[in-house]
Amino acid sequence: MLSRNAVSTCRHRSRACLHAPSRSLASVASSSSSAASSEPSTSKVVLHAAVILNRSPIITRTPTLFERAYYAYQSRIRRALFNPFPTDFYFKTGSLLEKKFAREEKVREREAFGGPWTVKRQGPESEDEVGTSTADQAESMGEEPMDPPAPRIHDSDRTGDVKSLDRMGERNLYLLVRGKDHLGNEVWRFPQGGLHEGEHLHQAALRDLTAECGENMDTWIVGKKPIAVHQAPLSESVKKSLGGAELYTFFLKAHILAGQARPNGTNVTDFAWLTKEEIEPRVDQAYWASVKDILSDF
Repeated sequence: MLSRNAVSTCRHRSRACLHAPSRSLASVASSSSSAASSEPSTSKVVLHAAVILNRSPIITRTPTLFERAYYAYQSRIRRALFNPFPTDFYFKTGSLLEKKFAREEKVREREAFGGPWTVKRQGPESEDEVGTSTADQAESMGEEPMDPPAPRIHDSDRTGDVKSLDRMGERNLYLLVRGKDHLGNEVWRFPQGGLHEGEHLHQAALRDLTAECGENMDTWIVGKKPIAVHQAPLSESVKKSLGGAELYTFFLKAHILAGQARPNGTNVTDFAWLTKEEIEPRVDQAYWASVKDILSDF
């Protein structure tokens, strides 16, 4: 009987110990919830979506002096270790293809090792010298002369036409427009606009780009996530006019595939395709600090 009473007494005491902390925890939770409900609401935020429209390089970059010296050195090594090519196995003696290969081989030898252009040929025509131009040789062999490659410097580079997509073929170009900002002032900026209710950032960016620069461009938004954000520095008077809101501009990257920008003339009056160095003096310093790290240096 004593043992049963002792066990029942311990059970009652353990239940009391278990129930006691539960009441204290409930009181803490209720107090924290009441404190959270008394916190003030967050400030209003105005979001804009901007487009970093990029035209990728259209020609290869000009190699540096070190790169050209390295390529020339490697070419000389390859030519020096190159086994003689069995022309009699692949070409009929005296055929047109043999003469064409011999002419191209002389050019490759000169590019690798230098020396004069006039090189005596081997065989029955050893007295002839390769001293004529490539066009004259091709015409004498019954071939159509090849057109020379286009110059690497476009006419827009000479005239300074910043609206041409053919300028600065080695560099990345970005579309910059001259339009109104949140204060109504005309500034140079990227194409941008506000968001509609329930609209995603990439949808708003594409819509605003079409609204400001026309429908004559075939563009591609790279991703749905922004690559940079800019918080516009607002004065107290501007904040009051916006209802105490903060203004954030999210930048999304895009590429142009074809076409050309045509501003609407209302909120956008001008545009230019510029490199990174040409953008810096045109935009505000705070704006430049937000976008300089997402623009290409070449």
